[in-house]
Amino acid sequence: MMESVLITAVETACAIGLTTKDCLTALRGRCGGLEPLGGRLPGLEEFAMLPAGLLPSRELLRGRRYGAAANAAAHVARSAVGRAGWTQEETTRAWLYAASSRGNVGETTGSNAWRRPIRRFSASNSMHSEIAAAVSIELGIRGPWQMVSNGCSSGLDALGLAWMAVGSGLAPRALVVAVDLPLVLPLLRDFRDTGLLSSNGLIDPFALGGKTACEPATSGFFPAEAAVAVTLERDVAGRPRLCRIEHYNANSDAYDALMIPEDGGGIADCVRTALHAGDRGKVVALCPHATGTLNHARVEPPALLRALEGQAVPLLPLKPQTGHALGASGLLDVALLASCMAEGWLPAVLPCLTPPECGLPLNESPMKLVSGDRVIKLASGMGGHNAAVALAAL
Repeated sequence: MMESVLITAVETACAIGLTTKDCLTALRGRCGGLEPLGGRLPGLEEFAMLPAGLLPSRELLRGRRYGAAANAAAHVARSAVGRAGWTQEETTRAWLYAASSRGNVGETTGSNAWRRPIRRFSASNSMHSEIAAAVSIELGIRGPWQMVSNGCSSGLDALGLAWMAVGSGLAPRALVVAVDLPLVLPLLRDFRDTGLLSSNGLIDPFALGGKTACEPATSGFFPAEAAVAVTLERDVAGRPRLCRIEHYNANSDAYDALMIPEDGGGIADCVRTALHAGDRGKVVALCPHATGTLNHARVEPPALLRALEGQAVPLLPLKPQTGHALGASGLLDVALLASCMAEGWLPAVLPCLTPPECGLPLNESPMKLVSGDRVIKLASGMGGHNAAVALAAL
């Protein structure tokens, strides 16, 4: 039998802030973090007009031993563990789950020459698992670590695996870390060639356009950097308590390497299972994947409506503010939602976003929460893997 599992601390670094406190300020102010790349990063001149989500500072990426993504992961992990109040003995015995879609892609492609790495770490820097290894080394974690790379659902899947380990009693506590730094030239070219990158700069993930040029459609996602860490524990007296994780489940479309089928694939079943894991009448918001690709804009909302069985639960997409941080995006959304839920509220979406044509509303005003209110978070990875987590306010 699964025991109650709580999120006890988080740390986030993304386009809207280098700390969770800064991110919450941006969410309260409905401030977005996407700006044209311009000349902000060397070597990306051909993408100068692409809005993207850069970290406000490069400092947390720096370090000679590890790759930039691993450095960022260690930075947020150390902060989250400190906020959770773990002793060194508790940290040593923790289990660690790390997630990334592209890992240390900057080191693999040679784009991060500015790091001045030590050459003997070159092989390590090109491994996805260096992210988990670096966190375990820097924090002294001797419990098992796992590296999850399930595309854009990586972070949410890592959280779900940690929830199962802690809730079943296998792990005394768990640290979940996710990071992606996709703003490197070869990867941006790959996304553009695949047709997934925004081509018109419209930051409006559910806009399907109209019959005139004045009503453009969403055309793709806006890449973004992010690093996030979350601590999980059973209900322990004296610990911080942000929210409770009620449920995690996942499935796959078994359809295509890039596209979601017109019927939404496994999205509806995945969300429906999360809804029925608790009191579905207590669900007050649903945070969709909402990448901004036209395929996603067409098929995700109707699938969500089917799962909700007509219930007009407001949608709360966060990517218009943070950008799409690939494998870190799901855990980033959970960390931001958990931080807001701990304070008894949920943020409003950015102004002037288009609601889905299927009739589901957007959360256009800050929402007050009471104990027991539930929020569902969905993530979908390239290749058709879906994951959903249910969070409950305390």
